[in-house]
Amino acid sequence: MIQGPDPRDVRREAPREAHEEPEATRRSAGVTESSRANRRWWDRNADDYQVEHGDFLGDARFVWGPEGLDEADAGLLGPTAALKDKDVLEIGAGAAQCSRWLAAQGARPVALDLSFRQLQHARRIDDESSADGAPLVPLVPLVQADAGALPFADGSFDLAVSAYGALPFIADTARVQREVRRVLRPGGRWVFSVTHPVRWAFPDEPGPEGLTAGASYFDRTPYVEEDDRGIAVYVEHHRTLGDRVREIAAAGLRLVDLVEPEWPEWNDQEWGGWSPLRGRLLPGTAIFVCAAE
Repeated sequence: MIQGPDPRDVRREAPREAHEEPEATRRSAGVTESSRANRRWWDRNADDYQVEHGDFLGDARFVWGPEGLDEADAGLLGPTAALKDKDVLEIGAGAAQCSRWLAAQGARPVALDLSFRQLQHARRIDDESSADGAPLVPLVPLVQADAGALPFADGSFDLAVSAYGALPFIADTARVQREVRRVLRPGGRWVFSVTHPVRWAFPDEPGPEGLTAGASYFDRTPYVEEDDRGIAVYVEHHRTLGDRVREIAAAGLRLVDLVEPEWPEWNDQEWGGWSPLRGRLLPGTAIFVCAAE
């Protein structure tokens, strides 16, 4: 099953748009503007993202965030053996690394992303693994769609997952929570990771300058990068911990756990504003484990 454009032509160059260096600001940005800006941003930057972070993410590994917490160790989806024959939706899948890991455990994942170019990278990894011999895992179905309007029937999945996918870039995340609840079967589980909300009070810098709060944690004004015409080319949205919990509850989901991974000693990489220095002092990721009532 592939919905949206077929991304099998992985070596076709994605269309590039010429922009001046964007200017960062804090201003309002609605659903349509955020979706359009972020789809284009990820289409333009997917190549660089996969080059820079592909080794860390692996081709068939389920990593929850820059700290390197691995689902094989964390078990946030439940016992690994219990994933067999489960229908799983990955939201904001990127190159579908998490979905491949799920398929290797015997699950039936579907990988959804807004970015066509990210899905092309998913097929590139599949093609490269097949060229080397047997595929890593069975081919994962890909769907290009918006997380706020999931193109699936009610009760289609046993599990839904998102590792830093979609939610940080969406204006109406309450709608996403409702959509996830709609497509989950009763008793299903929804686990998603996002930037820890406390990070919004600190500069997004990996060094000492990122350790002093300079903004209000309670300021929900989106972070926007815009071109010289004032058109958004990248948008991120902030929610406090309380906001997230209320959206989860309002959607008919129950919060089972909130995981704040500590920075491990083995991880010496910097990833944007994430670093060993900050990670030892401040939480960088929040993982919400939810159950459908």
